[in-house]
Amino acid sequence: MQHVTQPRNTGKALSLQTAAERFGVLERPDLTYTPAVAKETAHLYERVKDFIPAIEWPVFAPYIHAINRLKKERGAVILAHNYQTPEIFHCVADITGDSLQLARDATRVDAEIIVQCGVHFMAETSKLLNPQKTVLIPDGLAGCSLSESITGADVRALKERYPGVPVVTYVNTSADVKAETDICCTSSNAVAVVDSLESDTVLCIPDEYLAMNVAKKTNKKILTWKGHCEVHERFTAEELLEYKAADPSIEIVAHPECHPSVLAVSDYAGSTSGMIDYVKTRRPGRVLLVTECSMASNIQAEVPDVNFVKPCNLCPHMKRITLPKILDSLLFMTEEVLVDPAIADRARLAVERMVNLKQ
Repeated sequence: MQHVTQPRNTGKALSLQTAAERFGVLERPDLTYTPAVAKETAHLYERVKDFIPAIEWPVFAPYIHAINRLKKERGAVILAHNYQTPEIFHCVADITGDSLQLARDATRVDAEIIVQCGVHFMAETSKLLNPQKTVLIPDGLAGCSLSESITGADVRALKERYPGVPVVTYVNTSADVKAETDICCTSSNAVAVVDSLESDTVLCIPDEYLAMNVAKKTNKKILTWKGHCEVHERFTAEELLEYKAADPSIEIVAHPECHPSVLAVSDYAGSTSGMIDYVKTRRPGRVLLVTECSMASNIQAEVPDVNFVKPCNLCPHMKRITLPKILDSLLFMTEEVLVDPAIADRARLAVERMVNLKQ
């Protein structure tokens, strides 16, 4: 199955040959948990033993073993976002990071095939930056509430309403939206991107809370949109203050997709990679990560001396990516991500401007 992004006003045909036709399909391997599989995956289990009970490892290990073998056979690289589950993040991913890191690393990989373990806009971004490579997403329905909150037509309407105002679009958007954009941003570089523009007024879309948080760190007038992350909008300052009241020593580390009132009671706010760096550097005794809860498990594997408090808000879209789906993606070369040439060049320019921005 191909997951195709098309502009809303065109039905232009895209690929003439599918990835399965170009690379062929492979037979499903034996997924028995044998002594050989146990031995070859033992070092990987050491990374995740605090999160996956030993009794469950025989379910995961055959898939991990098969995926790691198949990606070498295919000449593929697996990119995984920080919100992926530990068995993906620590056991099959070649490159991990936040949206900006993955976008940058996507331009540096030599592999002909990229398997994106994240939501669809991330795979689409990898395709924009690697138009000649084959980009696969294990589940094309892995969407994003922010991406779905706005369309290219919405951006065109905003540009008509605010003529001449530059548009900064969060990378959590479709190529159709990026194509109407001057430059993209992520949560880690949004302030730098906004400050790089000469205009005194900037459209910062679609994440309303991110834009509000950026506005507190720049002298520019920020115009925004009513988009929200369904994970981060559920956190409240009141619940965090309750944690603080119960344990004043706890450090609260929040993502800027949260409401400004949440950041106001936090000890640190930053992108997922910034949050990881903060925890690794400070090594607080107890920390509460105000973000998707899989990330706490992924960090804890590297800083076992830190006690993580987990107010667990799961991203249902990220959780659509599973080991069986990754295996099928490599076996059958699905789901291929294609971007219509009518919008790809303009969307790519907005992403490249972000990637090339000097920090």
